[in-house]
Amino acid sequence: MPVITTDDGVEIFYKDWGTGQPIVFSHGWPLSADDWDNQMLFFARHGYRVVAHDRRGHGRSAQVGDGHDMDHYADDLAALTAHLDLRDAVHIGHSTGGGEVVRYLGRHGESRVAKAAILSAVPPLMVQTDANPGGLPKSVFDDLQAQLAANRSEFYLSLAAGPFYGYNRPGAEKSEAIVRNWWRQGMEGGAKAHYDGVVAFSQTDFTEDLKKITVPVLVMHGDDDQIVPYADSAPLSAELLANGTLKTYAGFPHGMPTTEADTINADLLEFIRS
Repeated sequence: MPVITTDDGVEIFYKDWGTGQPIVFSHGWPLSADDWDNQMLFFARHGYRVVAHDRRGHGRSAQVGDGHDMDHYADDLAALTAHLDLRDAVHIGHSTGGGEVVRYLGRHGESRVAKAAILSAVPPLMVQTDANPGGLPKSVFDDLQAQLAANRSEFYLSLAAGPFYGYNRPGAEKSEAIVRNWWRQGMEGGAKAHYDGVVAFSQTDFTEDLKKITVPVLVMHGDDDQIVPYADSAPLSAELLANGTLKTYAGFPHGMPTTEADTINADLLEFIRS
């Protein structure tokens, strides 16, 4: 099983398929690299080298008890790109993974990066503060942690079967296979990593990271995102980026890379080729 070992001794699992310009995928909470299967197959068929890792504590990576914060996530991503000597890479992050990509670029620079895309992503800041009055109250995230601690399996099933993919909307056709795959990925990871990860994705302020980024960044978000509300995320990130482009999808849910894969893949390919 391909793994790297970080400077603090954590084993990180990764996939590395194909040749060509590298595209590096960062997954959302509490999932794994498997959540990018559709995109990895699509871009490998189009002649790209595709790389995705399981974040520390998630998937097949080590279930360590600490380091579940954006700085460690970004450092682990930097360690992977250095280990594989990836250059001229395109970094794509979904949800928490979008925050990981932004922190990686802000913390480690752009010397290895050509472009980036963040999808349904958590930047600039999810939690409500005096400086971010449009954010969600901290009690929302406290409740997520409480549900996780009480019955993680039940919580993950309800989240995937409801707001994550918009299956709670009138007329939505739920895919039981998609729900089960989400649950499978979540339960494969560690409860401690996922519990701490709620704080990481909700309370990290990415404003200064966004301001540092100069490479082209495509900001993609559905306006019916029930997990990372649109108005306090994508438009604000696009404004903070020096070279950001906002692409808004009417009615698309948080999990749009899965439920709307054909549209998302085509738009990403156009962006990468442009």
